[in-house]
Amino acid sequence: MTTILNVITDAVRTAFVLAGYDAELGRVSISNRPDLCEYQSNGAMAGAKQYHKKPMDIAGEVVEKLKTMQQGDIVMFSEVSAVMPGFINLNVSEELTTKYLNEMNFHEDLGLDAHEGKKIIIDYGGANAAKPLHVGHLRSAVIGEAIKRMAIQQGNDVIGDVHLGDWGLQMGLIITELEDRGQLDADLEISQLEEIYPFASAKAKAKYEDGPHKGELINPEYAERAHQATLKLQNGDPTYRAVWNKIMKVSIADLKKNYGNLDVHFDLWKGESDAQQYIPGLIQELIDKGLAYESQGALVVDVAEESDAKEIPPCMIRKSDGAALYATSDLGTIVEREKLYHPDEYIYIADSRQSLHYTQFFRVARKAGLVRPEEELRFIGFGTMNGKDGKPFKTREGGVLRLEKLIQETNEKVLERVRASRGEELSEEEAAAIAVRVGLAALKYGDLSNQATKDYIFDIDKFTSFEGNTGPYILYTIVRINSILRKFMQERGVSDDVHVKDYVKAHATDFQILPMKEKSAHDVQMLLTRYQDEINGAWKDLAPHRICSYIYALANNFNSLYHDVKFLSLPEKEKESCMALLMLTFRVLSTCIHTLGFGAPERM
Repeated sequence: MTTILNVITDAVRTAFVLAGYDAELGRVSISNRPDLCEYQSNGAMAGAKQYHKKPMDIAGEVVEKLKTMQQGDIVMFSEVSAVMPGFINLNVSEELTTKYLNEMNFHEDLGLDAHEGKKIIIDYGGANAAKPLHVGHLRSAVIGEAIKRMAIQQGNDVIGDVHLGDWGLQMGLIITELEDRGQLDADLEISQLEEIYPFASAKAKAKYEDGPHKGELINPEYAERAHQATLKLQNGDPTYRAVWNKIMKVSIADLKKNYGNLDVHFDLWKGESDAQQYIPGLIQELIDKGLAYESQGALVVDVAEESDAKEIPPCMIRKSDGAALYATSDLGTIVEREKLYHPDEYIYIADSRQSLHYTQFFRVARKAGLVRPEEELRFIGFGTMNGKDGKPFKTREGGVLRLEKLIQETNEKVLERVRASRGEELSEEEAAAIAVRVGLAALKYGDLSNQATKDYIFDIDKFTSFEGNTGPYILYTIVRINSILRKFMQERGVSDDVHVKDYVKAHATDFQILPMKEKSAHDVQMLLTRYQDEINGAWKDLAPHRICSYIYALANNFNSLYHDVKFLSLPEKEKESCMALLMLTFRVLSTCIHTLGFGAPERM
């Protein structure tokens, strides 16, 4: 099914040709002044120089052709005008709008003609093994899951990889501390790991604050042993490998539980360790191709390009002590992924402060021919989640807040609001279950509604509100539609055992959407026609926040319609038309929130 923007563009292109001008001038965009018009074309101004005519003259000629433009027996535009200095303003007719919506209703995917068919690897976890998830892991998980679902929605074969940090110094620290405690052979639990790592890290980093040794490490021997333990592990020491395997088993089980609480799911649970077998060959290949050379004992690759606006330093491949780095590991991972999966595109999601790292290793991968020239390497760098003080989010004590705790606090705040609004109507069990679903929407929407690259303020009171641009508000709108449709189903004698979503799936095309006189109805219908364009645009820009903006506008306009029209009191034909419109609105909103990574309860 072609998008509404393409339908309008084809008509405008045809009008330009009929008026004697190049069809390429007939480009159309959504108006940024909805108070003046719905769509706009600037082609007359672009054609003025080409045809040596005034823009208004060209626009006037094209407008005359558009006024009588029809699709079958339907007039396409309710209003067309030429406006100084040469804009063509367009409003779509109600007949074309409702015809388009009824066609959408016949498609299981709402007419989203998306069959890209690419194989895409999305790298969006990046958590460190043996450490609990904290608030700093929220954005990569939430944005990554949304991007993955958007990619799948476009008909792609998508592989999501958690890409764990499982091969660094934290492992050496844990192993060293377990050794000192005589627990190398002991069974491990996640609570032990969560206590041991910060203890060992603090012990290795501790420095004298005063006295003759001020600034020196208090436990240099311990720090060196941890470093050596890391190297031994990476070189295959069987004892350390056995401990590492135990650490990984416990850690991954805990990570799966916590990511699961966010409804975030990975297809691969690989880590930096999986790339190690490819690194020696990779380094040798970089040397053989004349790309890698020694600099102050380290091995580096030049990646600077003439077009760089600022200096890009060489990418370090191996340190002077022989240790590999993040770039080496990421390059080794690309070698593995190329061998096993042959992707068409990579999308990496990480803190924007790592942009230099991604620029460097992308360029090495290109220069070394590790990826095909046509393969895309894309990086989404996200901003920080800050507290109300504008600084990175911390606990009241100044520490890093565990993600599990953040989810719990959000759910508790939502539960307070649910109890306040529904009183005694809900059992404790149902209220708690609703709070979990609404809390997840509050967290995810609160993050995703912001442009990924920008910092944002985490405000739990704002994000859990049932009003305004929030996840709970979107869910409340869906629940409101659900309630109306449920009453309609009861009028029709449908069993209460039938879920609204199942009824909608089976009966969405039973009735025809008709034009309505209310402006709020027109606004809802117009927004629904833009579903495909909005979803496609969000995917093109890798911008989940565009989906959030779209459903917020749709929810706002629907709630205005709700206050304007008493749906269930209308005459039968009008009622059925409204039910068809509500079903389509329900489907669009439900599909969009699924893409964003959360769902709606049946009541709130």
